[in-house]
Amino acid sequence: QVHLAESGGGSVQVGGSLRLSCVASGATDGSACMSWFRQVPGQSREGVAAISPGGGITYYGDAVRGRFSISQDSGGNTAYLEMNKLKTEDTAIYYCAARKSSYCNGGDVALSARAYDYWGQGTQVTVTS
Repeated sequence: QVHLAESGGGSVQVGGSLRLSCVASGATDGSACMSWFRQVPGQSREGVAAISPGGGITYYGDAVRGRFSISQDSGGNTAYLEMNKLKTEDTAIYYCAARKSSYCNGGDVALSARAYDYWGQGTQVTVTS
């Protein structure tokens, strides 16, 4: 079992920045495809960004490409989401997720919630105008 713990959420004004962190613990060797999703009440979970083990390949949702950046530490057990130029529509609960597989298998899979086996509890991000 893999446990994921997010941190770094909060409230920020439009145009501001936040950095989210996700620490994986338990049955992990740092070789999992990891991602960030977000969800607004009443809507489905949206893929934000994903990163392959080692950080060589990244994927981004259309809504955040060019503004958000996903990265991970050298051990592969901590993933980060740097969020810049935040907009009010970025307000959501942000979840970290990890696959059992080491492969992200392309953007369509990497940004699909069904592809992930482990989820964190989420961290709230609120962008105010």
